[in-house]
Amino acid sequence: MDFVAGEIIAFDKPYRWTSFDVVEKARWLLCHRLGVKKLKVGHTGTLDPLATGVVVVCTGKQTKRIDELQQHTKEYVATLQLGATTPSFDLEKPIDATYPTAHITSELVENVIPTFVGEQWQVPPMFSAVKVDGKRAYELARKGEEVDLKPKLLVIDEIEIVSFDAESMQLTLRIVCSKGTYIRALARDIGRRLESGAHLIALRRTRVGDITEKDCITMEQFEEMLRNTIEK
Repeated sequence: MDFVAGEIIAFDKPYRWTSFDVVEKARWLLCHRLGVKKLKVGHTGTLDPLATGVVVVCTGKQTKRIDELQQHTKEYVATLQLGATTPSFDLEKPIDATYPTAHITSELVENVIPTFVGEQWQVPPMFSAVKVDGKRAYELARKGEEVDLKPKLLVIDEIEIVSFDAESMQLTLRIVCSKGTYIRALARDIGRRLESGAHLIALRRTRVGDITEKDCITMEQFEEMLRNTIEK
């Protein structure tokens, strides 16, 4: 593999790593192993720190394809906790409100979930990388500042109920969607449409375009591969 000329690598991002962490670690390993000081490395779409799964990384001249690859459809498996919300819409922040759930039945869930298929206007989460007046929304939100985020048009191609536990009020979904979809915000919107609240408690990206989780390697496997194939 010629990482200087350009390669595309699919990583299985660990829990609590940022996408930037993946890029930085891959760059450091490559520069160290190749004996170079600089190397272009970038990813094709941010994945939240509390999510795992597919992060596609480009090196060298393949970084020119990042904009193209960012447009690809993505697939996720998400687990929602119904009946409670958090400011970040996931587990980054503690629960700030609870809501009734006695009215939520399997039938109601089965009726509501399909209504999210198609074009949707979605307000991004306050704790997101969306830029507001040149600053990231999460930077302002963490300072306690009010953030006015504009809704964005996106597309949900598929949304399938994987499981629903009426006792624990946990709902797992498989979602196929366009670039720019925030699954945390989708969890918020599903909670509202169920006339309750919801937040994300688990998220895994299983596909980006044609690249699936089965095509991914861990950072440890990548390091071992470099050790075995590139002589210092």
